[in-house]
Amino acid sequence: MSKRKYTHIQVLLPEIQAMIARGKSHREIEEFFGLTGDRPIHNLLKRERRKENAGIASRLKGRPRKDAAPRDLVAEQAYEIDRLKRENKLLRDFLQLTGRK
Repeated sequence: MSKRKYTHIQVLLPEIQAMIARGKSHREIEEFFGLTGDRPIHNLLKRERRKENAGIASRLKGRPRKDAAPRDLVAEQAYEIDRLKRENKLLRDFLQLTGRK
């Protein structure tokens, strides 16, 4: 069994980017440097893009939660007060119609 060969691929990043700019494919670059594994060039470039975009807030996936929206407490309280006033008026009218008050 041969020992696992590890390459510090981060050191090769400037050369890899230059080769990509010249139009080389990921596979050609892997063969040139003797890299093995599951798409090492692709994964390196993906990590670098993620580092560049670290300052940008990522959008969440999926449907937003119901309570995720910012709440306006004053508007909610005003709506609740108005709803309760309408409910009281409705109940008073109902009691008057039934002749109980």
